[in-house]
Amino acid sequence: MTAKEIRQKYLDFFASKGHTVVPSAPMVVKNDPTLMFTNAGMNQFKDIFLGNSIPKFNRATDSQKCLRVSGKHNDLEAVGHDGRHHTMFEMLGNWSFGDYFKTEAIDWAWELLTEVYKIDRTKLYATVFEGSAEDGTALDEEARTAWLRHMPEDHVLLGNKHDNFWEMGDTGPCGPCSEIHIDLRSDEEIARIPGRELVNTDNDDVIEIWNIVFMQYNRLADGHLELLPNKNVDTGMGFERLCMILQNKKSNYETDVFSGLISEVESLSGHKYSEGGNVEVAMRVIADHIRAIAFSIADGQLPSNVKAGYVIRRILRRAVRYGYTFLGFTEPFMCRLISRLCQDMGEAYPELLAQKKLIESVIREEENAFLRTLDRGIRMMDDLMAKSAGSKVIKGVDAFVLYDTYGFPVDLT
Repeated sequence: MTAKEIRQKYLDFFASKGHTVVPSAPMVVKNDPTLMFTNAGMNQFKDIFLGNSIPKFNRATDSQKCLRVSGKHNDLEAVGHDGRHHTMFEMLGNWSFGDYFKTEAIDWAWELLTEVYKIDRTKLYATVFEGSAEDGTALDEEARTAWLRHMPEDHVLLGNKHDNFWEMGDTGPCGPCSEIHIDLRSDEEIARIPGRELVNTDNDDVIEIWNIVFMQYNRLADGHLELLPNKNVDTGMGFERLCMILQNKKSNYETDVFSGLISEVESLSGHKYSEGGNVEVAMRVIADHIRAIAFSIADGQLPSNVKAGYVIRRILRRAVRYGYTFLGFTEPFMCRLISRLCQDMGEAYPELLAQKKLIESVIREEENAFLRTLDRGIRMMDDLMAKSAGSKVIKGVDAFVLYDTYGFPVDLT
């Protein structure tokens, strides 16, 4: 099943359950002082959850483009060094605004995973909220009962407030959540250690794939909980991770979400992803970062030296630096990946196609400027290293001048 088919099957499934398919909100947030970038599928429905606006429909579904490279969720430096960290990613979601609740949400999640996507049901586990004496909340028996209709008892696990109670902030709508986990290990490994013992233990092969949040409370300023008049459902499933599972890969970068971009980088550089080491890392970085950069520009955020623009410039320069250092690129190359990106994602996100020329032009200009900075900075670094050959130490003031005056990254120094 291709990535395009996986995404469409999700949307079609929830459309068949009476959900309105809505477009992804822009990845760059312009009207919320608390966010620079959309970092979860529920962001565009925030005012509905807070009770500040009335929904146009009771059920919705979409695939939301998200970016997590600033603030609490900042995985930038990890991207490329493993198979699952990303800057830009897609979040598949479905919502109920005062309509259906726990049983329907759980039943449909199970139906989609096991009957539409054909995932082995024996490999799936669910967690439910065990309750909190501190908040005076009980075990989420409704969710537990719903799951026991589909799973044996030893696959329905209890989770604490940290893992299974979702809150937007210190106050406001909140509630218990139910996570779905999958065990990707071999049958031999599963026989040795049951998957239930590895859920929520940071095991790379027993991972969460879907979180179903039941917003039934409002957290007051004094910390107490009161029941909401309308109960809402908010779910989120990582698209890239789902593709990895359904395409039987060990890394998100091995799926066709990224393989076309990586193939394009191979063609442009003359290197092969299979070389491993720094070449593999560089290709992952580039394939990931070009998506974040292109979607940000398409949504109206150009690279700059301040706020959201600086984040995008930093992502772009990190990709260029990896390409320059490990793949031998001395001319703009990121801009040459846009056609492939449009081929892969333009159908689902037509804003890419509409802004293609602008995206290419902006990236090319940024690449040219930074490649000149790299070339000049490396020559200056060579001089400093020659002068410091005895001590093998470069003065902090010299590193600062390289950065402040010439724009040469401190991490590269």
